[in-house]
Amino acid sequence: MAEPHLRVILGSGSPRRKRLLEELGIELTIIAPDIDETPDPDEQAYRYVERLAVDKAKEAWRVHATTGGLDAGPAILIAADTIVAIDGELLGKPVDDVEAKAMLGRLAGRTHQVHTGVAVRNIEGTKASVTTTDVSFVDISDADIDWYVATGEPRDKAGAYGIHGQAGRFIDRIGGSYQNVVGLPLAALDRLLESTGTSLTKLSTQTKP
Repeated sequence: MAEPHLRVILGSGSPRRKRLLEELGIELTIIAPDIDETPDPDEQAYRYVERLAVDKAKEAWRVHATTGGLDAGPAILIAADTIVAIDGELLGKPVDDVEAKAMLGRLAGRTHQVHTGVAVRNIEGTKASVTTTDVSFVDISDADIDWYVATGEPRDKAGAYGIHGQAGRFIDRIGGSYQNVVGLPLAALDRLLESTGTSLTKLSTQTKP
């Protein structure tokens, strides 16, 4: 007998996370939660992304439940949050091009960390983990920073860059998960899913209703 269809909810409006999961053949329902993303005083980056991933999962699950989703059958919800950190400072999405240029100037020629918190939630509760990747930039000229910011790519990216896009030319090396820098470490996600009794493989091959 085939296993019951498990509805997969992505608690994120990120097109990059959506694409990573859809490339695995996973059919998604999107719920983009609205939460307060203000860091707590002196909050460390890995604590911050874990807290936000859990908060996003809880809020998206609340929306799922209050809109009748629980009556539609079993579901698993995936949420995540990514932040860039350098010298202990959190670099979120730049508010404007001026801040984007300042962020890129700080990253140029140095190694920084990208932290992604991932949370999965089902009817039994929420589980979460954090993955960290070291990313080293080459030296970047002011002219190249101006060019990159003019592309518009940094505007919705933590740390003002996207490793999968035109900023790839600035990356000298990475230590850790590439997908983590994109915004969703799939190996870590798979381990969380396995702890709930499923996996990315099962979700990508499950019988559709």
